[in-house]
Amino acid sequence: MVSMAKQVKVTEYQTRVYALLRQIPEGKVTTYAAMSKALNSSPRAVGGALRNNPFAPEVPCHRCIASTGFIGGFQGDWQKAPSGQNVEKKLKLLSEEGVKFDAKGMLIDKSRWWDNFTM
Repeated sequence: MVSMAKQVKVTEYQTRVYALLRQIPEGKVTTYAAMSKALNSSPRAVGGALRNNPFAPEVPCHRCIASTGFIGGFQGDWQKAPSGQNVEKKLKLLSEEGVKFDAKGMLIDKSRWWDNFTM
């Protein structure tokens, strides 16, 4: 039986976002704002591209969090929100890289921030 790889179509903007994501070292996190500044874009546009990342976790969208240090999702009862399942995956991946968050979903070690993007 011959296996055919599924062809994935992404926009030029998504390609640029995913290229930046690949620059973030393991064990570091960046923000939607830092990525949008590097792209001359908006944090919401970055979020939209990350939400539709067909290459995760190889293209590490889990390494992008809110500029407040919050992991993401709905900040109220964030673990029970519809996005909570994705947040749990994100927490697991980041934890495996040594990036820790407190019980409220806030980044513990601020030395994990990274924004040294090259275009």
